[in-house]
Amino acid sequence: MADRRFVYTPAMVGVTALVLLLPIAGLGLLLEKSQLDVHWEHHPTHFWLVLLTAALAAVLAYATGAAALRRGDARVLFVSLTFLSAAGFLGLHALATPKVLLDTPNAGFTLATPVGVAIGSVFAFLSSLSISGVKWGRRLRAGLLVLMACWAAASVLRLPPLHGTSVPEVADGILATLAVPAVLLYGVAAGRYLRTWWERPSLMLLSMIAAFVLLGEAMIALAFARNWALSWWEWHALLLLAVVLVVAGVRMQWYEERFADLYQEDTVSGRRELSVLFADLEGFTSFSENHDPAEVTTMLNTYFEVVVPPVVRRHGGDVDRIIGDALMVTFNKRGDQPDHAVRAAAAGLALQEAAAGVRAAHPNWPRFRVGINSGIASVSLLGTEGGRTHTVIGDTVNVASRIEGKAPGGGVAIGAATKAQLPTARTESLGMLALKGKAEPVEVYHLLELSPRE
Repeated sequence: MADRRFVYTPAMVGVTALVLLLPIAGLGLLLEKSQLDVHWEHHPTHFWLVLLTAALAAVLAYATGAAALRRGDARVLFVSLTFLSAAGFLGLHALATPKVLLDTPNAGFTLATPVGVAIGSVFAFLSSLSISGVKWGRRLRAGLLVLMACWAAASVLRLPPLHGTSVPEVADGILATLAVPAVLLYGVAAGRYLRTWWERPSLMLLSMIAAFVLLGEAMIALAFARNWALSWWEWHALLLLAVVLVVAGVRMQWYEERFADLYQEDTVSGRRELSVLFADLEGFTSFSENHDPAEVTTMLNTYFEVVVPPVVRRHGGDVDRIIGDALMVTFNKRGDQPDHAVRAAAAGLALQEAAAGVRAAHPNWPRFRVGINSGIASVSLLGTEGGRTHTVIGDTVNVASRIEGKAPGGGVAIGAATKAQLPTARTESLGMLALKGKAEPVEVYHLLELSPRE
């Protein structure tokens, strides 16, 4: 489903703010008029409500985490950790429902929700800052999962300070201590996202703002609500609503680059020094003309099954696109591969080695040509709904494509900028070649072998 663009007016903003403040007004009314805060203790509803919220938050955490690591965006990574924290600790809280896992109340499972939402507030705040890189992303996520596992173990074993049998869910020291900073952090995060939204309105940003406001309000309800009363059920509903709003926002985005509206400026319009690899099949057009389409499809699938893995998995390239017989791969697109030229060169040689193995069994199949160039390029998000793509553009990319057209069949050609970063590689000059679109000839080299040190 395509992202629907709305025309935002001050009146709409005011109505949205009013709607978001209604839950906290309702909580105040329930606490002030205790006769309205009726008691309703229904364990199955509690269990499934919390479990559903945790499951939706886990799906969001996975989707945003995958996008963050794929694009190297710290903001989306912190959003992922916000929902991962909520999902994990909410799942533990679901187990606090009497007669589900334990027969008696458990302090650790009861406290899991405020702890998870409070930890999430730290990540929400960090997501509103301009932080570059995600090298530490997987380690931070692993650390959060370890913390959840340790909390679960300490809760089951009733280790101090989780050795009590119950925790009164009122504004005592523990919950108030967690609630105050968490509410402030969610508020600051929502405010900073609002400033971004004001500059470039989008449904995805609005969903995140609403979610942070609701999470902050849920934290207030957690601290003050009466156990099993309507005010207590309210924070469960607020958590579910916060997650559902973001899920709805995601569903309304075009499936390509769903979280693009959350990307930081450096992700969608940054500059990188990187290497670009192009590969295509020499003589593909004539082969297609003289063979059945099914055989052409089989040939392409067989080639790509063996040539893509060494490029992507072994050398860390990002497949930017595959169009017909052509392959475009980038190295250092996220800014985390300073040895991008070495990686690209090694990937090009590995690609040809894998392709040669396939061609040995099919001598009449066309051979790959590979071209590599290094330099500065712009990392950009191009297109709109129905056709968004995260790619690199610039002269470095264009030259790489032209160099590939000059490469010998079964060989790897590199530009001078790439060769300069491979000082001990064995190469031979292909001469000063005229490349389409370039005013002056460019020297191109045939890469024969990399030094073991590279």
